Amino acid sequence: MPLTKYREKRDFEVTPEPKGAASSKRPENELSFVVQKHQASHLHYDFRLEWKGVLLSWAVPKGPSLDPSVKRLAMPVEDHPLEYGGFEGVIPEGEYGGGTVMVWDRGYWVPEVPDVDVALRAGQLKFSLYGAKLHGSWALVRTVIGGSPKAKWLLVKHRDGYASSDDVTVKKPKSAVSRKLLADIAKANGGDVLKAAKGDPPKKRTTA
Repeated sequence: MPLTKYREKRDFEVTPEPKGAASSKRPENELSFVVQKHQASHLHYDFRLEWKGVLLSWAVPKGPSLDPSVKRLAMPVEDHPLEYGGFEGVIPEGEYGGGTVMVWDRGYWVPEVPDVDVALRAGQLKFSLYGAKLHGSWALVRTVIGGSPKAKWLLVKHRDGYASSDDVTVKKPKSAVSRKLLADIAKANGGDVLKAAKGDPPKKRTTA
């Protein structure tokens, strides 16, 4: 089952994360993407692409970069249910991924390859993003072509009109859904505000 690993890691009687429907497949011409900023044991950004009824997921420690010369490490993690793309709130401490989650960006994506499955197996997936913050052409590239599916990947921005040297994670730190910072999300959901605030830019931090 596609979501077995996801469900095995979570106690849904404790965490507010969605369990995921038995089948959530939508037409392939409506492919969503989401980037969730996650202040858990360490701050990272979860980059997710809808494909075949689930969200393919990579953890990007430093978040996306608009600079084509910057290659951001992207570690593959378990597939997530499509409903997870709308999850913003607090995972209880002690649970898997305990901490505050923000929907930092969301929109839809369009493959730039004729066959996504072949591209994923080959370790070179090119695509366009149409989000609130991320736009234009991107690529996910496995560091060892032909290696293990769990090998490290890189998230790279292609050179186009949306490329920039600006740090989009600093310039646009708020949620694409609620317009809140991590600390505000934690405060509204009974989370650890001080821990969450560590993931907000210093000049943007809020207090409990």
